[in-house]
Amino acid sequence: MDKSKWIVCPVCGSKTRNKIREDTELKNFPLFCPKCKQETLVNVKDLNITVIKEPDAQTQSR
Repeated sequence: MDKSKWIVCPVCGSKTRNKIREDTELKNFPLFCPKCKQETLVNVKDLNITVIKEPDAQTQSR
C-alpha cells in the first residue's frame, strides 16, 4: 500500500484538505488553508514540501 500523508499549513500548522502520496509531484501549487485563510505556493516531491517565497510586489516610482 502506498504511503500518504496530509499536507499541513506552513503558516499555522493545521491540516489542509489535501492529501499526498509518495509518488505525488506538485510544482507551484496554491495551497489554501481553511483555518487561517492563507494561500501559499508550495512544491511537493517524494513527500517533501517546500514553500516558495515570492517577492512582494513593489510600487513603481516615477
